[in-house]
Amino acid sequence: MKVVLFCGGLGMRMRDGVTNAPKPMAMIGDRPLMWHVMRYYAHYGHRDFVLCLGYGASVVKDFFLNYDETRSNDFVLSGGGTGDIELFKTDISDWRITFVDTGLHSEIGERLRRVRRFVQDEEMFLANYADVFTDAPLPDMISRFAASDTAVSLLAVPPQSSHHVVDVDDSGLITHVVPMRELRQWENGGYFVLRPEIFDHLGEGEDLVGDAIPRLVERRKVLAYPYKGYWCPADTVKERAQLEEAYHRGDCPWMVWDPERSGTPRTVAVAG
Repeated sequence: MKVVLFCGGLGMRMRDGVTNAPKPMAMIGDRPLMWHVMRYYAHYGHRDFVLCLGYGASVVKDFFLNYDETRSNDFVLSGGGTGDIELFKTDISDWRITFVDTGLHSEIGERLRRVRRFVQDEEMFLANYADVFTDAPLPDMISRFAASDTAVSLLAVPPQSSHHVVDVDDSGLITHVVPMRELRQWENGGYFVLRPEIFDHLGEGEDLVGDAIPRLVERRKVLAYPYKGYWCPADTVKERAQLEEAYHRGDCPWMVWDPERSGTPRTVAVAG
């Protein structure tokens, strides 16, 4: 199944004043954020990627054009520094990656429209932000969507804020305090599964979640996959730093392809 990744935004909240690389190229360990997202999909057998590029497109292209398998794989080196390298395994040798310029300031929906020709003949396809991690069971997400007649499915996660919500009466007294994560509400967590029908409801220059999905909600054509397990965005420098710290602790639930780091049993890849 093809995987569309949105990786062309300016990512202003991620700026650290040091680098101008696009946000999905911020490093977690030896690999950028978007590599971790792609590796998640590849683990489940989905290795045909369409990258919606924009800001910093050349950085993304250069990373894959000059990809170094030795950074994340064990290998044997024979003959010194200029000798032969024998890899025990590879990351991306069986990946197919399509690079598409979708505009510097395009909304997510417009980026999707600009890669329509690559997915419009598919029965279903996957799409996601290139900077959000989860360990959600992708095969189950896909099978639930396939069994429905909806046009879009998305991962629904609890509110991520650590703040508390308060109820206030007319006199100004607080009558109730509750953590936001305990509210009976859900956030859009990405990890979309879509049918090409989505393009019938997506106008030029529009957003996917802000414009097209509300129209489909009215038609009862949007499915949620509620998930209270691991989900973590990397929208800010602080969030990226927390992911980096988790990586170096070896506490990486999103790395479902690496049982040692993720703490999950090894599973067999299944293509959908």
